[in-house]
Amino acid sequence: MIQKNLSCFHIEQIADSGQCFRMVPYGAGYSVISGAHFLVISQQEQTVTFSCTEAEFPFWEQYFDLKTDYQAFLDSVNPKDSYLKQAAEYGNGIRILRQDLWEMILTFIISQQKTIPNIRALVELLSTRYGTRMEIPENLRIPGGPVCYYTFPSPRQLSYASLKDLMAMKLGYRAKYIKQVCDDTCEGRLDLPRLAAMDYSSSLTYLKQFYGIGEKVANCVCLFGLHHIDAFPVDTWIKKILLNQYAPKTRLPKGLAEAKVYEQLIQRYFSEYKGFAGVMQQYIFYYERETHRGHSAETPT
Repeated sequence: MIQKNLSCFHIEQIADSGQCFRMVPYGAGYSVISGAHFLVISQQEQTVTFSCTEAEFPFWEQYFDLKTDYQAFLDSVNPKDSYLKQAAEYGNGIRILRQDLWEMILTFIISQQKTIPNIRALVELLSTRYGTRMEIPENLRIPGGPVCYYTFPSPRQLSYASLKDLMAMKLGYRAKYIKQVCDDTCEGRLDLPRLAAMDYSSSLTYLKQFYGIGEKVANCVCLFGLHHIDAFPVDTWIKKILLNQYAPKTRLPKGLAEAKVYEQLIQRYFSEYKGFAGVMQQYIFYYERETHRGHSAETPT
């Protein structure tokens, strides 16, 4: 068990931020699954308890991006942007997680037109059927809770699922995308190590070559799977924010295509956060969703 005094860190905000789907309430805290790793984490004010060994902690330290100064991001918010300032203050405990690239590709393909509870359920179903069974250490088990967990399936493990199998899981049109991207990865067309070494612009272009990965999904993979924190995914929530909060105070050319409207608004109001605009995206996305509870809990895709 390791305890850290952390600022700009709020586990509930991170869990509800729409970037991760295997961080769920567990006992007095949350359980987190990433790869073969299992963590129980809890928080009292700024004291965060990581129920793991010293040897495992460096993995979670990187996963939660603990070495990055998020206070600097918060301090950089333009005081003239009252909406962003309020959103950043509201979600000041959010961090951009460093998650598994393959898992994020599949997760955000699944996320299209799905609510967060549905995405979580499908990710767990894929893991249970095709991942590797792992025992939860006895000291981390809770009364009446699970005794095991399942890793997210590797491309090779998932390749055993037929299109019919995937369709039976109620993945709908996403089943075709998942099957194709799995085949592309197993056969080397989608080269994960090569992708991991690319910069943001190159990653975005590369990802969009593959079936089922459009602009929004590619940006989510860049932000949450590659940690390119300049990525700025635009979903229905972000569109709403741009149109309601930023478009009214901006002169835009008449007849501008919808995609160009969002592009110009992002350029106008978020370009000053070059290198970390994705952090600002998370603040406004989380703030908008949390202050409109009861609406569809869509993800940033």
